[in-house]
Amino acid sequence: QVQLVESGGGLVQAGGSLRLSCAASGRTFSGYLMGWFRQAPGKDHEFVARISWSGGNTRYADSVKGRFFISRDVAENTVSLQMNNLKPEDTAIYYCAARSPFSVADEYTYDFWGQGTQVTVSS
Repeated sequence: QVQLVESGGGLVQAGGSLRLSCAASGRTFSGYLMGWFRQAPGKDHEFVARISWSGGNTRYADSVKGRFFISRDVAENTVSLQMNNLKPEDTAIYYCAARSPFSVADEYTYDFWGQGTQVTVSS
């Protein structure tokens, strides 16, 4: 059974930093894209960042570019999101997700999802 478990969320003041982690288990994630998404109250699900299997290819939403950095540890089956210079508008539940290399769905459709971790940024 595939499990993605996020950790590291919490309350931080604007300008502060948090590091989210996602531990993946239940199968091999060889070749999988790993991503982070978020959902703020009353807003749609939003793509934040994603990273390739090798870690050599990353992509970020414009709203977080230059502030957030995604990384992964293939041996440990973990993916992290370092969030710097946080803003109140970053407040959301953050979800870790995995996308199969064989997926033919649109690029923002992922196959496995975690339960989410709350990030709250106070002004």
